[in-house]
Amino acid sequence: MSLRLFDTATREVRELVPLTAGEVGVYLCGATVQAPPHIGHIRSGVAFDVLWRWLEAGHGYRVTFIRNVTDIDDKILARSAEAGVPWWAWAYRHEVAFTEAYDALGVRRPTYEPRATGHITEMLELVELLLARGHAYVAEDGSGDVYFDVGSFPDYGALTHQRPQDMAPAEDADPRGKRDPRDFALWKGWKPSEPVTASWPTPYGRGRPGWHLECSAMARRYLGDTFDIHAGGVDLRFPHHENEQAQSRAAGFGFARYWLHNAWVTIGGEKMSKSLGNSLLVPEVLRRTRPLVLRYYLGQAHYRSTIEYTSDSLREAEAAVERIEGFLGRARPAGADAAAGQPASWPDAFRAAMDDDLNVAGALAVVHDTVRRGNSALDAGDTAAAHRAWAEVTAMTGVLGIDPQDPHWAGAGTAAGPTPALAALDALVRDRLEARAAARAARDFTTADAIRDQLAAAGIAVEDTPDGARWSLARHHEES
Repeated sequence: MSLRLFDTATREVRELVPLTAGEVGVYLCGATVQAPPHIGHIRSGVAFDVLWRWLEAGHGYRVTFIRNVTDIDDKILARSAEAGVPWWAWAYRHEVAFTEAYDALGVRRPTYEPRATGHITEMLELVELLLARGHAYVAEDGSGDVYFDVGSFPDYGALTHQRPQDMAPAEDADPRGKRDPRDFALWKGWKPSEPVTASWPTPYGRGRPGWHLECSAMARRYLGDTFDIHAGGVDLRFPHHENEQAQSRAAGFGFARYWLHNAWVTIGGEKMSKSLGNSLLVPEVLRRTRPLVLRYYLGQAHYRSTIEYTSDSLREAEAAVERIEGFLGRARPAGADAAAGQPASWPDAFRAAMDDDLNVAGALAVVHDTVRRGNSALDAGDTAAAHRAWAEVTAMTGVLGIDPQDPHWAGAGTAAGPTPALAALDALVRDRLEARAAARAARDFTTADAIRDQLAAAGIAVEDTPDGARWSLARHHEES
């Protein structure tokens, strides 16, 4: 089966046919590191992490995944000045916060994660090319600004299906130097109110890049003149992605062949924003919610569907995760490796859902149906059927990034295994379970029950299964 994706540019679901057979290049617009991440910021990371996993696991593609960091722009300069912190320190502080948030939610680190400030040379090369081709001009007011000439490019507006005459003026630079209010800044001349360190020398004077220029230059640097998929939040379609496409194609490059956009996380029907305060910042949410649950919540809906956050949202996600965890704990074959039990193929309905424009909601319906079928098999004593269901659920949740058995969710530093603390706890608990098993074999049920009560008091839940006793951290203990 082929993977079909909704292309924003053509407004239709298209079969993915990579530029190079067996390989896919993806560019995801990453964070503008002006402030700490809230859960709305992280949704695109989760959504397109699923895309990456499915491209590899579901179709065998070799993926080059780029997620940039915008570490210089107007907002970063303004906020750092208000805080009395150097702009580069302010940007790095929040870049680290985003990285920690992505890591906590199991979002794989990109193949490359370029910073805008590390690619000034490539940006200036693109500016020179646009000037030479007649699609850009240097402002005549001596500001050092360089603008893209919207009127010189007949296809401007093609991505978002707008006519230039219907567009509002670009607001990314002083309009005095523009020939047309819709022209947007490629390069911004240095202003005395800004730190000199936030500027670079050019033939037009000292300055810094415009936001749109940054992504065009970095995408080309790592994926080439033409690449497969450009992804990002729906709010970036205009003007950011429209301008990226215009300047790249005006320079003679094919640029992105498919455009994918994820919808917002909203609250009260409004886009989540910094004005909502700190309650939905990722670290704050993780104080009261497990990372696995937050990952499940942000990834459960179709990526093009809006997620409306309510006070019950995370509780519902927690209940869904617990159903999966409960089954996997009951059905797990003795000595099984969570990564080794995956079947050669997923259920047909799961694959069909994922190939249908990453219909994760449909895929999760298959997961939960399989959980119910597996639990019924366990109740009926059909161990073989239960183990098959366990393998399928393990494979499906693995490709969605929500397998509770993944050591990442137990606090592992790497996927190689559990942390030393978890390994030590496992050894101690297993020792007590072996003593309990010996007591039960000797029909010393008083001692066996006492061991179980001691473990429960320590926050360890014990479940007896046909394959022996299993342990897990009791839910109240995890949340304390």
